[in-house]
Amino acid sequence: MPGGTSLGYGNIKNSFMVQLTLTPAIVNANTTSEQTFALPGLLTIDSITVNKPSHQAGLGIVNCRASAANTVAIEFMNNTGAGITPTAAEIYVFEINRPDGPPGAVLPSAIV
Repeated sequence: MPGGTSLGYGNIKNSFMVQLTLTPAIVNANTTSEQTFALPGLLTIDSITVNKPSHQAGLGIVNCRASAANTVAIEFMNNTGAGITPTAAEIYVFEINRPDGPPGAVLPSAIV
């Protein structure tokens, strides 16, 4: 493969992949619903991306965040006229990026 073999250094201290088996509650029609789940070790400064393993028509994930220490919040969207219950006992995969620097440090507002 062309290109260098060294990794660039940015402002990410750690990057983790974590999987959790989740059974979310029903998401009512034509709304969004934020649901929280325990994720041990998560910090409020962490940046999170989530992957739901299966497709469900009308159901989407519109946000994922660390709502508190050890707690991940996933915001589901239902754009149909009926409630949708996300598939039970699915293994969701989370990518967690932890910033370099002390908790509460201000991140840059531009790439320089």
